[in-house]
Amino acid sequence: MKKEEIISKLPYAKPFLFVDELVSITENGVEGSFTFDENLDFYKGHFKNFPVTPGVILTEVMAQIGVVCLGVFLLDDNFNNRHSIALTSTNIDFLKPVYPREKVTVISEKMYFRFGKLKCKVIMKNGNDEVVCKGEIAGMIV
Repeated sequence: MKKEEIISKLPYAKPFLFVDELVSITENGVEGSFTFDENLDFYKGHFKNFPVTPGVILTEVMAQIGVVCLGVFLLDDNFNNRHSIALTSTNIDFLKPVYPREKVTVISEKMYFRFGKLKCKVIMKNGNDEVVCKGEIAGMIV
């Protein structure tokens, strides 16, 4: 499956689609990127006069690229519009802030995929190749 096909099969649309590009994808992991548009609504109030990307949004970016895109790839032609991947657990450490207009890269490594559950180690890096957050995310095929 081509990288563009995977993105087109995601169950999200703008403004909640947080995948710009998939750099690489194999049965063992994925690497992709997203650039935060300064006009996204959550920047208007988080924080006043000094916008920072909320941790829940960083987690969502890591989940969309690192778990959902990988899940679509692993299911290949068996993934259709009736399927989705629901978040079941996260354990994320936030190390550095992410600001508007920053491009981040997510690198995900599959820990396991069995009984419809996909669990991955995920790392998010900024444009300076610094780790901004890392952890584990799991989801179920529904």
